[in-house]
Amino acid sequence: MTPKQQKQISVLAMSTLAFTVCFAVWMMFAVIGIPIKAQLGLNETQFGVLIATPVLTGSLIRLPLGMWTDKFGGRVVFFALMLATVVPIWLMEFATKFWQFLVIGLFVGLAGGSFSVGIAYCARWYEKERQGMAMGVFGAGNSGAALTKLVAPAIVIAYGWTMVPQVYAAAMLVTAILFWFFTYDDPGHRVPAHITVREQLQALRDPTVWKYCQYYSIVFGGYVALALWMTKYYVSEYGFDLKTAALLATAFSLPGGVLRAVGGWMSDKWGAHRVTWWVLWASWICLFIMSYPNTEFTVKTVNGPQTYHIYLSPELFTALLFTVGVAFAFGKASVFKYISDDYPHNIGVISGIVGLVGGLGGFLLPIMFGALVDLTGIRSSAFMLMYGVVWVSLIWMYTTEVRKMDLITRKRPIQADVME
Repeated sequence: MTPKQQKQISVLAMSTLAFTVCFAVWMMFAVIGIPIKAQLGLNETQFGVLIATPVLTGSLIRLPLGMWTDKFGGRVVFFALMLATVVPIWLMEFATKFWQFLVIGLFVGLAGGSFSVGIAYCARWYEKERQGMAMGVFGAGNSGAALTKLVAPAIVIAYGWTMVPQVYAAAMLVTAILFWFFTYDDPGHRVPAHITVREQLQALRDPTVWKYCQYYSIVFGGYVALALWMTKYYVSEYGFDLKTAALLATAFSLPGGVLRAVGGWMSDKWGAHRVTWWVLWASWICLFIMSYPNTEFTVKTVNGPQTYHIYLSPELFTALLFTVGVAFAFGKASVFKYISDDYPHNIGVISGIVGLVGGLGGFLLPIMFGALVDLTGIRSSAFMLMYGVVWVSLIWMYTTEVRKMDLITRKRPIQADVME
């Protein structure tokens, strides 16, 4: 193994570990938000705001972090970001009022910005034909959401929710130190010093970038939103206790994170377009079924009225949720394969823009989930909303990619006939 290969493996392994811890911290409210909701007497909309607040700053910071990564290198930016979150995480245990949780949550949410740092940092260490795989492996750190659902409930039950921030603050500090000692820096990976911020932000005028933002708002923003919402959904809809609900919710969070590496390999092999197209279709079908509310209706028959009950059992619902998690995992990797293919010299900024918009989806969707439940009283309205957003992405992809490819294919035989 060459020294470069050793550095590649070390950078990728430590970056993935660091991102896993950061993501676990970012998703902390998915578990501790439930006892906090009971403690403060919050309604569904307020609960949605509580769990989404860290997602806001984690999303907004992604663009500047991506730009700084291009300018200063991923190693120093990633390390500084992790250190900056340690104190806010630890302070969480002292909060007693709703506004205090929101303010501290904004600072804790900085951990979510680690994605745009690590994705560009890792991608530049690998050759183009292996970048999809590398970004997929790094992105598997999304499994930190599943880690939180496995670890945090046990801590809450044994010691109370205030112990979770203490444990996570210590884990973040240790991870930051390990990251610094086992990663490397390459000045050749940075953009030239003469490139200005204004030049970096020219990408905001590119409509293709905004299309990738729309895709990512589904596969990542939807992933974050559902990862935050599913534990509460299992408790409210099926009556499970916190530990069981969190465990079942990992059926979405775990494949949605771990299988991202597989999605990277698939995108390298078959292309970003083909993988993303089928991801959206699979998600659309599953979300349509999950949208159907628990229904009871009576039909007048020749033998008298008969009552029917239509609902999704916990087993069927979990199977559909698992399928959506797998699809989102592949989609998160394929969207960033688009980026590495189309913007190889501007990965940090483009990933920052796409990550920001995708993260904002993760911020807005839980709030909208809560508002829809309060307005309609239908818990499955969350999936109705997701279904609609996926439908928009499918239409956009068809009009800008699928239809365009069909037209090109049709023209080729005509051109061949003319040549003959």
